[in-house]
Amino acid sequence: MQPVQHRNLKDENGRIYCCLRNKVVKLDEKQKGDFCRGCSMFAGDADGQGVDCVWEDLRAVADPHIVRDPAKEWMSNQMKHIWPPTDHLSTCMVYPS
Repeated sequence: MQPVQHRNLKDENGRIYCCLRNKVVKLDEKQKGDFCRGCSMFAGDADGQGVDCVWEDLRAVADPHIVRDPAKEWMSNQMKHIWPPTDHLSTCMVYPS
């Protein structure tokens, strides 16, 4: 799995999805100072429009992955993939009654 650049653009309320905190946060100076600047995923300020982050994404997304809706991005990141896929039905046994 390769690292993917995530360009998290601020929404109309100045919020972004933060992968480190796994939540939608207001991108203000406190967020930048307390979290972004010390985060190993931090990769820049998205030309002043938000924040760039680089991390290995399990989803099939473009590179760069442009995020305009932080709530939708948060929801998408809550779906966890189980790998390798398992055929649970093949492990079931049926007993006649």
